[in-house]
Amino acid sequence: MARQDRVGTDVEPPTLTESRGRVLAALRASEAPIGVGEIAERLTLHPNTARFHLDALVDSGLAVRSLERRDTPGRPRTLYTAAPGSDRVGRRSYQLLAQILTSYVAGRVDQPAAAAEEAGETWGRYLAGRPAPFERIDADAATRRLVELLDDIGFAPEVVDADEERQVLLHHCPFRELAEQHRTVVCSIHSGLIRGVLDELRAPLDAGRLEPFVTPSLCVAHVVPRND
Repeated sequence: MARQDRVGTDVEPPTLTESRGRVLAALRASEAPIGVGEIAERLTLHPNTARFHLDALVDSGLAVRSLERRDTPGRPRTLYTAAPGSDRVGRRSYQLLAQILTSYVAGRVDQPAAAAEEAGETWGRYLAGRPAPFERIDADAATRRLVELLDDIGFAPEVVDADEERQVLLHHCPFRELAEQHRTVVCSIHSGLIRGVLDELRAPLDAGRLEPFVTPSLCVAHVVPRND
């Protein structure tokens, strides 16, 4: 089965200081290329400070430097414009958004654990990638796909066979702060995610119990033979 990479890479755009962000905002607001002096005047900056920020924006790919076209004698000015896509930079608060949504589910949704597990299972099915018709996925192949996906998300998984079940040791929780605050919701999502992956693969395995924080840096997901 060809692996389908559906887990987001979460590439973080550059983070700007407040002053540099103001300079970039001024470039975006300008209808034409703008010089150092104009930026300095608009933002009440020393020209050297304005030039420093503008050159740093160019170096980071957020602005474009060009020379003024002149029809009269004289040294052409250096002009700056915002680079395409520069509006995507700036501070991001995804963790705050996650906290808002998680706390809402925990406090306002009926049966939050069940709702969270259903959401996790739905996403697990999506992320797993449906195998070809009539393709049979054995336990080892399904476990490898599950581990690959959990590793992509950031769980640092390790598989251990124990008696009649498999244990997936999760050495790192990428949602640790949220899990510590709303364990029922977050851990239910993780449990549903594992179940959804195995179900979508039509694996001879099923998600068993998930033991959160067996140690401060370890959760254990139990995977058991499917009883069909």
